Formats: sequence, structure tokens, C-alpha cells
Amino acid sequence: MLWYKLWRSFVKEVLLLKRDIGGIVIIFVMPLLLIVTITLIQDSTFRNLEGSKIPIIFIDKDQSEISKNIKQELENSKTFELLTNYNEKSAQEAVFGGDYQMAIVIPENLTKDLNSNIESKVQTIVSSFGLEENSGKVQIPPVKAKDIHLYFDPATNIGFKNNVMNSVNKMVFEIENKKIYKAFQDQLGTTENLEESKNLISFKEITPKKGKIEAIPNSVQHNVPAWALFAIFFIVVPLSINLVKEKSQGTSVRARISPTPYFIHILGKTFTYLIICIIQFLLMVAVGIYLFPYMDLPQFDVTGKMFPLIVVTLFSGLAAIGFGVLLGTIADTQEQSAPFGATSVVVLAAIGGIWVPVFLMPEFMQNIAKFSPMNWGLNAYYDIILRNSGIGGIAKELTFLFLFYLAMVGISLIYEKKQHAV
Repeated sequence: MLWYKLWRSFVKEVLLLKRDIGGIVIIFVMPLLLIVTITLIQDSTFRNLEGSKIPIIFIDKDQSEISKNIKQELENSKTFELLTNYNEKSAQEAVFGGDYQMAIVIPENLTKDLNSNIESKVQTIVSSFGLEENSGKVQIPPVKAKDIHLYFDPATNIGFKNNVMNSVNKMVFEIENKKIYKAFQDQLGTTENLEESKNLISFKEITPKKGKIEAIPNSVQHNVPAWALFAIFFIVVPLSINLVKEKSQGTSVRARISPTPYFIHILGKTFTYLIICIIQFLLMVAVGIYLFPYMDLPQFDVTGKMFPLIVVTLFSGLAAIGFGVLLGTIADTQEQSAPFGATSVVVLAAIGGIWVPVFLMPEFMQNIAKFSPMNWGLNAYYDIILRNSGIGGIAKELTFLFLFYLAMVGISLIYEKKQHAV
């Protein structure tokens, strides 16, 4: 008998949705338009985050050892794509015009002058030790310091400028060190190869063999789960409106005085909207798999991951339904529930990392994001998509989402009971 009542409650919700064409458009069509539009807009930004090569102009007037070493280091970094068919004037125009972010110009005779400078300084130092065998050598006068010209687009981020300048400084410093070792070696007549001696301090990257591996999503890996969550939580609007309609039409009164417990009424809504959440998610996944590759976007890969993704969708749907039930229970009119529901979902999406990924936010906002149920769902999706986590790896996020649902529904039932207490 209880199952039959639950079934009839489910049928009632489906009939209500069939009459609300506008609500159907909102919860199905709008998220599909958003996911396509936002992914196309953000794709270039995510490609830069993934480490795609940045085109820069490289002009080599030295054509010798140092310039070739700098060029090779830049190429080996896998960060830059070097463009060499420019002169300094055309490079300056291209960069200042916004065509490229930067240009590097290596001056003439850089290797020759650096060698002379090092030789002069080493001779002076060795002579100061009073070594007679070096006293007969011709002293080489020091030469004027050379400047490597770096042209930056005025709109270039200051952090990018600093990173490039630090990288170039490091390369030149290492080259100078090797040449100084070599010069001392020649002056002192030592046979030990100081140039190839190992550094006393080096860096060793340690990554976990098990557990979470940090990774940055591409535009599709972020936007498919992100906008699926946005669509899921936007059911708050039609759900809360339907609850308000029931109150104004007297349906809720009949539900309370009927032999059927009120929680069956809530469960009927929960099952109905969970099915909608699954359909929304599958539509988003279909766009990521079948449409995005035709738009020159990465394909959304769900190989072996669909089951845990569906589980996250179900728990995220529960959180959204709980929020919708609370809003519909507290609101007295559709004018209250609809705008507040839409605004609150947008705010939760903004602070939860849907619009802008959390890892791009300032630290203060990253801490606030932890309180958004959308962020819990998005982190669970990330764990599955990027880190190949199973259900056990996302248990914390699933627990938070389920507790959020229980809290929202619990508050709704308590509020409903107090409002109609005799």
C-alpha cells in the first residue's frame, strides 16, 4: 500500500511537470546552451593552464654559444614556441600591437664579450693570489655589460613577465657559472672537470603513488560536470514553484489530512526530480562526447567512470531537491520562490567553482567555496575524472551532499509541522 501511494505521488509530480513547459525548457535547454557557450569561451584559457606552448619571438643577433644555449633551453621547457622570422623592429611592432605576448632579442657579440669579461675577472683574481706563472699573461680589459632585450605586450600579466625574466636570468647565470669554472680551470691548469660536477642542492619531485593526484582539468573536463551541477541545482526553481502552487491550490492541505504520511509526498518529489537530474547529466555527457569534438574541443572521456559519475549525480540531485523543498516550504508566493531560488543557485554556483574554477580563485574565496554543495559535487566529479577515484575516494563529498539533503528536508518537515500545528 505504501509503495502504491509513493507511485501515485510520483505520477502526480510528472503530470505537474508536463503542464509546466517553461520549467522543462529551463531545466533542460538552458544548461545545454550554457555548456556549449561557456566551454567555447573558456577553452583557450584552459589550454594555457594545461601548458600549451605560448608563441614568442626569438631574435638571435649573437649566433654563438650563449644564444644557442638560451634558445635550446627555451625549446626544452615545452612552454614556448619560438618564432624566428622577425627583425627587432618588426618584433617590437608585433608585440606592442598585441599579436604576441613577448619577444627576446639576444645582442650581437654576447658570447664573445661575456668570455672576455670572465677572462679579465678571473685573471685579476688569480693575479691577486700572487701566482707567478700567470703574471706574464696579457691582461684583457673588461667590456661593457650587454643587455638582452625583452619586449612585452602592455596587457601581459605581471606574473608572466616575472616568470620569464627569472627564467632568462637563471639560464644566463648557469651559463656564466660554467664559463667561470672553465676559465679558472684554464688559468690554474687543473685537470678536474669542474663544469660537470653535481650541484650540492637539487630538487626532487615527489608525487603520491596512491590517493589523490593533483591535476588541472581541460575546458571540457571542467564544464561538463560543472554545468551538469548547475542544471541539477536549477531544479530548485520549478520544484519550489510547484510546492507553492500546491499550497495556494489547497493540494498540500489535502495531502496533510490524508492517511498518507507527508514524507511520502516529499519522497515522490525526490524520485521524480532525481530522474530529471540523471537525464540532465546524461544530456551533458552526450554533448561532451558527441558534439564537442566537432567544435574543435576535447572529447569528454567517461570510459569506465559512468557508474561513480551517476552516483555523484544522484547525491548532488538529493542536495538540490532538499534545497528546493526547503525553499518551496518557506515561500508563500511564486514571486518569492522563483527569483530567490534562481539567485541563490547562481550565487552557490559562483562561489562553488562552476563559473570560475576554484583553483583560479584567491585563497579567501577558495575557503568560502568549501561551504557550497555545488563545490562538494564538483570535487567528487574531479576526483573521478582526473584522479580515477572510486566510490571510496569520494565518500566524504557524498556524505556531505546526503547530510545536506537530510538537513534541508528535516527543516522543511519541522517548519511545515509548526505552521499547521493546532
